[in-house]
Amino acid sequence: MTDSRDAVLRLRRLIVFCVVTVCVITGASFWALQQSGADASVVLDRPPRSEAKLETLSGGITSAVNITRNADAGWLAQAAAQTGIPARALRAYVAAAGATNLASPGCGIGWNTVAAVGFVESRHGAYGGGSLDSAGQASGPVVGPSLDGNGFAAIADTDAGALDGDSRWDRAVGPMQFIPSTWELAGRDGNGDGTADPFNIDDAALSAAGYLCAHGRNLTTNNGWTQAVYSYNQSDTYLVQVRDQATAYAKLTGAIG
Repeated sequence: MTDSRDAVLRLRRLIVFCVVTVCVITGASFWALQQSGADASVVLDRPPRSEAKLETLSGGITSAVNITRNADAGWLAQAAAQTGIPARALRAYVAAAGATNLASPGCGIGWNTVAAVGFVESRHGAYGGGSLDSAGQASGPVVGPSLDGNGFAAIADTDAGALDGDSRWDRAVGPMQFIPSTWELAGRDGNGDGTADPFNIDDAALSAAGYLCAHGRNLTTNNGWTQAVYSYNQSDTYLVQVRDQATAYAKLTGAIG
């Protein structure tokens, strides 16, 4: 009788072990699938990195450590005319790329990539007929559709409607179209007024550049650039749109690095 009970006990232990093992393997496999799904299905040839002519600092100094310089006024006017990017937005893109490369020297992001994201996301703040004022503030709300699962991901409200005016579902906001929960993590103050505002192009552009360069990404490589932009919007079509627009901006300005 004792041997029989021992055999039953061993059998039960074996069954429990098998069930636990299956659960662990299944969980690990699911995690691996999620991780692979976070990567783009293609790796594109990155666009050329465009560089702006920067303003000369006082005293004739043209370079300094840890100082983000604005675009040269003459270059800014010419590049804005060549590309169709509003000068106020272009200034923000150049400053955002410069500041981010100072903070993350290994990133190597070009202003034209930041600008391309701004174009695809909101036409540089012109979505819905809006524009940017001299302070870089969007004149209109620049709020995307409800992320209610109808043609978009379903993302329930995370900010009580504070940024997007929707207390049921989240919506992407501002010229660079951040969802409120992402802005909470990635939002930065780009104009030094003490507030990170997704509707201000200086703040939004700096936050976007920082987001693209996060996790040690190197945007001077094809894989690094692809994964950075894919992290912003997980769509192969989006990848191509941003790559083509960034390439066009580089060619139009004639400053390719």
